[in-house]
Amino acid sequence: MTTGSDEPKNRYLQYLEIVTGPLEEKKRYRQYKARIKRLPENYRIAVEALERYLMHFGPVDGSGAMEMYEDLADLFERSAADATPIRDIFGDDPIEFVETFMANYPLGQYRARERHRFTSAVDRAIGATPPQDRTE
Repeated sequence: MTTGSDEPKNRYLQYLEIVTGPLEEKKRYRQYKARIKRLPENYRIAVEALERYLMHFGPVDGSGAMEMYEDLADLFERSAADATPIRDIFGDDPIEFVETFMANYPLGQYRARERHRFTSAVDRAIGATPPQDRTE
């Protein structure tokens, strides 16, 4: 059922991806989960908690989210290898850490569009002219 990178997808795979999403993203996610599973327990618990938070508040598009999760796995793999204490990774405020971490990744088209729509509506409501290039 899989195709090579230079081989066109057959119609069945095209329809399947319409229903389930890109198969390559699913493969990347499974690889990410396998990497997390290999972490020492305390690091794995921290990553899984962070992942739950990111599922609710992080990027919503597949490729942006996967890039973020892969970087998260890299960070915790390196930290585990160096025996960096978890508190040193997160600092004193885990929310500040995760918000700063998420700021490095795209929000996804839907969230960026809705943020722009919301801020434009507020600007109109207070009588201000909306900025031309507000993406956050």
